[in-house]
Amino acid sequence: MKNILKIITIIFLSFAFIAIIKSCKKETLPNVTTVAITGITQTSAVSVGNVTDDGGTEVTAYGVCWDTSKNPTTNASKTNDGKGTGVFVSNITDLSENTKYNVRAYATNSEGTSYGNEISFTTIQTQVPSLKTVPVTSITQTTAVTGGNITSDGGASITERGVCWDTSPNPSINWNRTNDGNGIGDFLSNVIGLKDGTNYYIRSYATNSAGTGYGNEVSFTTIQIVLPTITTSEVRDILITSAVSGGNITSNGGGTIKSRGVCWNTFGTPNIKDDDFNDNYMSDADEGREFSVWLVNLKRGTNYYVRAYATNEAGTAYGNQLSFTTVEEVSPIIEFNTDLIYASLTDIDGNIYRTIRIVDQNWMAENLKTTKLNDGTEIPRVEDNSNWQNLKAPGYCWYDNDEYYKSFYGALYNWYTVNTKKLCPAGWHVPTDLDWSTLIDYLDWDGVAGGPLKEVGTSHWLYPNTGATNESGFTALPGGLRYEFGAFSGIGWLGLWWSSTDYSLLGAYRRTMRYDEKVIYRTSDYKSLGTSIRCIQD
Repeated sequence: MKNILKIITIIFLSFAFIAIIKSCKKETLPNVTTVAITGITQTSAVSVGNVTDDGGTEVTAYGVCWDTSKNPTTNASKTNDGKGTGVFVSNITDLSENTKYNVRAYATNSEGTSYGNEISFTTIQTQVPSLKTVPVTSITQTTAVTGGNITSDGGASITERGVCWDTSPNPSINWNRTNDGNGIGDFLSNVIGLKDGTNYYIRSYATNSAGTGYGNEVSFTTIQIVLPTITTSEVRDILITSAVSGGNITSNGGGTIKSRGVCWNTFGTPNIKDDDFNDNYMSDADEGREFSVWLVNLKRGTNYYVRAYATNEAGTAYGNQLSFTTVEEVSPIIEFNTDLIYASLTDIDGNIYRTIRIVDQNWMAENLKTTKLNDGTEIPRVEDNSNWQNLKAPGYCWYDNDEYYKSFYGALYNWYTVNTKKLCPAGWHVPTDLDWSTLIDYLDWDGVAGGPLKEVGTSHWLYPNTGATNESGFTALPGGLRYEFGAFSGIGWLGLWWSSTDYSLLGAYRRTMRYDEKVIYRTSDYKSLGTSIRCIQD
């Protein structure tokens, strides 16, 4: 019993001793140091702190606090970067650029919060980017190549970059500009839409949140477009109403050839503004390209002057002037197919025509020439253009009002003459639209019927008289036409023939062939048009 009491007494005294010792040790605030501020940007920074002593009790939070005022506390902005002792790193964010801040590290234990020394820093202010303009190269009449080199983004991301230009110094992005992406470094810009022979000022640019920075200014001049250079080709293949000429474009003048061709008149120095200007070839053309053109609708036995021309952005240039005279007369002999058997037919005027049987039809193999209806009534011969245009009754004419063309091309008749139903010799009639279709369907051996119908050779048809074989014996001739307003056109290169079938109050069907095609077209036109006539037996 005595021993137990002795043990209890010893234990009690031990605890009392420990309590006395503890009561002698005093707890304090932690010891913390603000070490450094690094990584300063426009809106952030990095701070380093160090808790060197916990003050005798556990540090439950440490970090940094900051403010624009002196001696910031944890009541201001702060981080919480952990607990315990030792070195720690704090990321300070959401700052304003170009602003001075005061920072202190802090540490908290059961006794309270202590602060380290105060350090001040200022956030960076964003600048516009810095860059250079590279030299201008690859200059043409309307384009150039340049670019820039961005050496500094100014502290913020580049959102747009490129070049801007104007005809006045100090161009800005408010004028012409390119957009060539973003980021720093080198970039190239293709400048387009310029005017030839014009001086431009150009600067590279780059834009960030602070604004737009510009590189050094560079000036350059686009190449000037001048008139093309062209020569006129020798006139050849001269016939009664046509000839061939052309040109050779030796330089495009630095531009694009928009049109080219030949122009002609009867008094000299022809140009494309002449009232009697004729132009039969307009197309794009490359430098050094030669071209040939048929001059058509000429008058027989007439002297003409001709010049080739070419047009680009700078205007129209002309070649050297040449002159020629159309043929006064050619043999009116028609080249029939000698392998076929022809019959003959005489009209009321005494004109004799060859006829040919094709399938189950008997056709005239020449164009009609009569000046009377088959009852002896005179058909009015109308030469004046206004009278022709206003005519709503039968009428005829010779091409160009020249009876010379009668012997081999025949006459031109309006449809009102056809509609008398007395134009052809008795027992014959102007073919209906169905009569024409029957003929064409029969001759459509290779997909087109024009070739077997056309007279062979180029004494009446212009070269190349495409597809002409005259296998049918029809011997189609290019008699041209007289427009409803009175002008003549197409002789030698265009053949047109009325049908007796109308399709409206003002129009009727006809057939058409060209010198450069082997197709025969079914078209419709004004009844006042003057065309050739072929007759078919009833």
